[in-house]
Amino acid sequence: MNTTDKKISEVLAKFGEPMAGSVWRVQGTAVIYHKTLERIAAQARIVFDEPKIIRAERDEAVIQVTGRMGERVEWSIGEALIGVNYRVSGKQAAYVYAMAEKRAKDRVILKLIELHGYVYSEEEADEFKQGRPGYADPHVEIEKTEPQKGKVEAAVADGKIEDDLKAKIKKAKTINAVTDLMLHADTQKTLADLPEGIRDEIRDFAKARLVELGWPTKKAA
Repeated sequence: MNTTDKKISEVLAKFGEPMAGSVWRVQGTAVIYHKTLERIAAQARIVFDEPKIIRAERDEAVIQVTGRMGERVEWSIGEALIGVNYRVSGKQAAYVYAMAEKRAKDRVILKLIELHGYVYSEEEADEFKQGRPGYADPHVEIEKTEPQKGKVEAAVADGKIEDDLKAKIKKAKTINAVTDLMLHADTQKTLADLPEGIRDEIRDFAKARLVELGWPTKKAA
């Protein structure tokens, strides 16, 4: 595990969140789920001030958010501009204010827990969200041959993919081994083919294995 991953893992462990299953990589950049940051904010008792609207247009919103964690105070800006850094499909409703607020809050949370610059929220950019396991691009219809599609669906249906991945997690002998396995490109690809419920079950299984191996460490706790 490199220095950056070690830092991310140790900080997340303080809030009961394992790096395995919470973080993935997009072209080498570490990205974290928005829902994970929401849980951390609740655990850390982060309180947000009323947001300040800096720009309010039909297709654009810029919002400043201030957050407080104990005596620490941090603020950040969230931006959402349709067609530039916020993409929606023709049938999908655009919520520029909600997106701008989510981005600002996520940045503030990362600053308060001292992970800003180490990892980015999935809401930061479309390419981050599109790179997450299980993402389906509404703009692109992915075509698979029937034999390929049938094999994947059959493997998912009989639990083979789930069982194989759980077996690999169980074989991992160290905390770092579990984390490296979950972050591996092949694992991310496998997770992307699974229904969300099964992905969450595997994430919980990985977390349980981490606990068996002594996670979180005393240093991280």
